[in-house]
Amino acid sequence: MGTGAITEYIDLAQLTLYAFWLFFFGLVGYLHRENKREGYPLVDSHNERYRGGDLFGMPEEKTYILPHGQGTRSVPKEDPPGYELKAEQPVPAPGFPLEPTGNAMLDGVGPAAWAIRPEKPDLNHDHGTPRIIPMRIAEDWSVESRDPDPRGRPVYGVDGQQGGTITDLWIDLSEPCVRYLEINAGERRVMIPMTFARIKSNGDVVAKSVCGKHFADAPTTANPDFVTLQEEDKIGAYYGGGYLYALPERTEPIL
Repeated sequence: MGTGAITEYIDLAQLTLYAFWLFFFGLVGYLHRENKREGYPLVDSHNERYRGGDLFGMPEEKTYILPHGQGTRSVPKEDPPGYELKAEQPVPAPGFPLEPTGNAMLDGVGPAAWAIRPEKPDLNHDHGTPRIIPMRIAEDWSVESRDPDPRGRPVYGVDGQQGGTITDLWIDLSEPCVRYLEINAGERRVMIPMTFARIKSNGDVVAKSVCGKHFADAPTTANPDFVTLQEEDKIGAYYGGGYLYALPERTEPIL
C-alpha cells in the first residue's frame, strides 16, 4: 500500500475529500436556514394553513437587541396580518395576475405594493437621531450656489400640469444627499423621492411617473420633522406605481 493508505481501497486523501463534501453540504444547509429569518414562513394565498418549508427546515428563533433603545426583534416569526388587498384575480388560478379594484397607487397593488415596516424613523448609527430630516432644521446644510435650488419652484407631472410648489429639501445626514422634496400641494404637504424627480436648470421640478393631479393624494409624514420607515415605503410605492397606473395607456400592451 502507498503512503497515506489505510486499506487497499481507502486512503487519507479520500477521507479528506469525503469530509470536505460533508462540511460543504452542512455549510450550504446552515446558510440556507439562516437566509430564512425574514419573509418566512411562506404563506399560500389559496391555502391559509400552508406554511412553506423545505429539506433544511426553518432556523430557530433568535432575538436581536436593536440599537438606541428601540427594543428587541425576534426572527423568524410569522408576520402579522397584512393590509387589505384591494385587487382580485379575473381568473381564480394560481399565478394569474391581479387586477386592482380601487386606487392602485394607494392600495399597494403591483408596482405600488409596500411592505409593513416599523412606524419609526431610520436613525443615525452614532447619535440615534432621525437620519432623514428637512433642511429647515438642518442648519449646517445649504444648496450650493452653482446648483439650482428648487425651493419655491413649481413641480409638474408627466402631463405638464402643475401639482404644487417645492417648499423644502429633505437630506440624508449619513449619506450626504437629498432624499425627498417636500411639496405644498394645496391643502396638503406631501413628499416625493428625489429619485423620481428631475430638477431643471431654472429649478423647476418634473416627475414623469405621475400626473399633476396625483400629487395631492400622495402619502405624507405624520411628523413634519422626520419620516418613518413605513412612510418611506408608502411614498416610494406611490410614485413607483405611477409608472403603470398614472395613465390608462400605461396598462395597455405596447403592440
